[in-house]
Amino acid sequence: MACAVTAAATSMPATADAGCGKAKRFASTADAGMAQAPLAIGDSVLLGAAEESAAVGYDVDVRGCRQWTEGLDVLRGYARGDGLPRVVVIALGSNSSVTHTDVRTALRILGPARVLGLVTPREVRGTRHTDAVTLRAAARRWPRRISLVDWVKHTKRHKGMTYSDGIHLTTAGQLAMAGLLKAPLARVAPGGTTPPTGGGTAGGGATAP
Repeated sequence: MACAVTAAATSMPATADAGCGKAKRFASTADAGMAQAPLAIGDSVLLGAAEESAAVGYDVDVRGCRQWTEGLDVLRGYARGDGLPRVVVIALGSNSSVTHTDVRTALRILGPARVLGLVTPREVRGTRHTDAVTLRAAARRWPRRISLVDWVKHTKRHKGMTYSDGIHLTTAGQLAMAGLLKAPLARVAPGGTTPPTGGGTAGGGATAP
């Protein structure tokens, strides 16, 4: 699969030879109603909606070409550092495949007290891939712990969300992506379906899902 690189600030996304870039972090610019701002981890796709996601209340950590293995390492780093918030979204997969083991690992790191938001990834040129199937299956298996953000389904229903590469977000896509990321937050809002109490260790030693 082609590397989803950092999108250009204007018009079309950057080409692959522009490089993947360094990790970028965007602090939340709105109160999501939690003691600690929710966290969104992604690649250059989420980078396109980083400011919009921060305006929803997320702290955003993104890097072009980031794969799931790196994303899990980033998650472990936050767990060892300042700890993890009640909601963590992972928006990865355009640069590599995601497996059930990857999802289980993320759940172990988070522990049972937190919600994992999973964004189904589009592939280059919008081609079909099994990643969305994998994440949908995980959401069905752990419905109380996973909040599915089905970006693939949304972009099938709504045109103009991405540029011609089928991945990077247009202005409309940036707003739509951030809007969909409100769903995981609703899971921990008053009246929402929250996970059972308890939590894992900073090193991810929670009971296996």
